[in-house]
Amino acid sequence: MQMKQQKEKDFYKSKLSNGIPVVTANIPYLRSISIGIWIKAGSRNEIPELNGIFHFLEHLAFKGTKRRSAHQIAIEMDSIGGHMNAFTSREYTCYTAKVLDEHLPIAIDVLSDILLNSVFDPKEIERERRVILEEINMVEDTPDDLIFDMLYQNVWSNHSLGLPTQGFPETVKKISRQDILSHMERFYSSNNVIISIAGNIDFPDLMDLLEKHFCKFKSAEKNDLDSVQEMKVGRVFKYKKLEQVHICLAAAGIKTNDKQRYECYLLNIILGGSMSSRLFQKIREEKGLAYSVNSISSHYRDTGIFMVYAATGTKNYATVIELIVQELKEITSNKVDARELEKAKNQLKGGLMLSLESSGSRMVQLAKEEMYFKKHFTLDEMIKNIDAVTANGIKSLANRLFYSKSFTLALLGPIRNNKVLKDILHN
Repeated sequence: MQMKQQKEKDFYKSKLSNGIPVVTANIPYLRSISIGIWIKAGSRNEIPELNGIFHFLEHLAFKGTKRRSAHQIAIEMDSIGGHMNAFTSREYTCYTAKVLDEHLPIAIDVLSDILLNSVFDPKEIERERRVILEEINMVEDTPDDLIFDMLYQNVWSNHSLGLPTQGFPETVKKISRQDILSHMERFYSSNNVIISIAGNIDFPDLMDLLEKHFCKFKSAEKNDLDSVQEMKVGRVFKYKKLEQVHICLAAAGIKTNDKQRYECYLLNIILGGSMSSRLFQKIREEKGLAYSVNSISSHYRDTGIFMVYAATGTKNYATVIELIVQELKEITSNKVDARELEKAKNQLKGGLMLSLESSGSRMVQLAKEEMYFKKHFTLDEMIKNIDAVTANGIKSLANRLFYSKSFTLALLGPIRNNKVLKDILHN
């Protein structure tokens, strides 16, 4: 067994004999350990005809292996007070477990079993297919989820990044067992896996455990991603009998490793990332026009999207859109004052420090740094980068993102006519 071990300040980076990178952070004052097995592929890697297959595969991994039934998998984790879960995103799939440090060998054994020995019983496939179709129905009934799927499908209509992670009913119904087996063989490979672990760790014992259980992952052909074309600008409307109009206004964002990412984190906080943000204060507190209003900045390998979401009554939605646009234009014209910038920095630093007290959050951070940067950042380095952001830097980024005719608008709710919007977006 050959393993490369690299110690960098508060974490370790190593490799298993088959090349799988292992990134770990020892947090000795915790009793928990969080482990994530990350597959560097998600719905972005799908073809339209198989949209939803990564999400389907993630569900099926828990439905029985050569050694354990689905019930036994659940019982084994419950009996030690552990939690096991998985999630699918547009660019990765993750299988996680959180347990007491003494139960780490069990968590590793179960995770490796479901990833390497799942049987994909045809009866379980059909049963889980029905579950996923119900999950899709649930999204359809949840407007503050549905509107984001609508938006993505519009702005990236010619690219798989615009596809919903859960798939469409018509694609999920057609996914076969052979499709699932072929997809797993192609993407669940040693050159496509990252293992990240954080908590109270005995490092030498951990590497022996991981080598024993994950050395069976084999290499596969590299899967290159198609680059994303420029985000499409426009409007998308869907009539739905609801009590409110749901609004999502978006502009092109930045990629994950963009040089201005810290400016973007702070821009998001200032605009709509908290109760003291400009949008929340203006639209909810001052005008009383919405209960929910916030901004979201999502980042991907080669692109990003900056979104503002709000929900309001049918008589007020045009006013709310106008107020959102005004705030976006305001931040391009005038620099953030020193007090507001300092408050945003303190909020970002405080949230970062608090999150890293959780083994789960630290585990996620390690994996994403490895995936997108191939390097890792100490807390001091991140704080230094936050403190280095200037008001000029935020204004520069705002002008890069928010300019005339840069916005896409999605509306969902009981409206049939959008003439009332006039030229709000392009003035």
